[in-house]
Amino acid sequence: MKKYYCFFKLRFATGMQYRMASVTALTTQLIWGLMECLAYKVIAEASGDNLPMEYSSIVTYVWLKEALLILFNTWAADNELFAMIANGDISYELCRPVSIYSMWFSRITGARTAEAMMRCIPVVLCAFLMPKPYKMNLPPDGVSFLLFLLTLFLALGITVTFCMLVYMLCFFTISPQGWRMVLTGAVDFLSGNIIPLPFFPKKYLFLLELSPFAYMQNVPFRIYSGDLVGGELYQCIVKQVFWIVALMVLGVILWKQAEKRIVIQGG
Repeated sequence: MKKYYCFFKLRFATGMQYRMASVTALTTQLIWGLMECLAYKVIAEASGDNLPMEYSSIVTYVWLKEALLILFNTWAADNELFAMIANGDISYELCRPVSIYSMWFSRITGARTAEAMMRCIPVVLCAFLMPKPYKMNLPPDGVSFLLFLLTLFLALGITVTFCMLVYMLCFFTISPQGWRMVLTGAVDFLSGNIIPLPFFPKKYLFLLELSPFAYMQNVPFRIYSGDLVGGELYQCIVKQVFWIVALMVLGVILWKQAEKRIVIQGG
């Protein structure tokens, strides 16, 4: 376990070096977040505040999404891993006395955590300084905040295990671009990154809740904003744990199958 923690720490330290890139992205995220808040404000006024979420909850959801953008976006993939699979450098990884799946999992988690930490704090501070009604709110109570942290950790686990599936599937194709475009584009929409899931029609939302996508960023953000409470909240936590285990098992199975058929330089 210690060696995988070292992989996590190494990627975390590497990610913390790119501070200027995070500062540059900060401006984009603040402007985009404010534009979304303004758009939802127009929708709320046009509909007479007849929205599936309170406007204050929507604003908080939007700012959390912008602050933790890099943590849950599946398109924020590690291009080095795709390159290893495509050009044969995976052979060097196979020489290591470690599990490829666990090593890559630690690496991805460390990189995402480092980048998210650098972007999160300034975005959140700016969001709290915004004028009403575009100001980010505090969670309803301390328990909600603790549940937010727990589900945030679980949502990250689901996101990383899903990304691991994408990497493993690339062993069975000539180019990784197809899987990346189809899967990451679908997840971006179905996980609540474009619009919060309560805005989906109920008949489609029911089907979506059978997938792991509904338990990524959707759950922790709605808990923090006070939109997800009661028994439904705890059901979501159980489903988060289920999907982490299920996706991880599926990823390991795919890796075992890929390991048997890896061909490098014709050998």
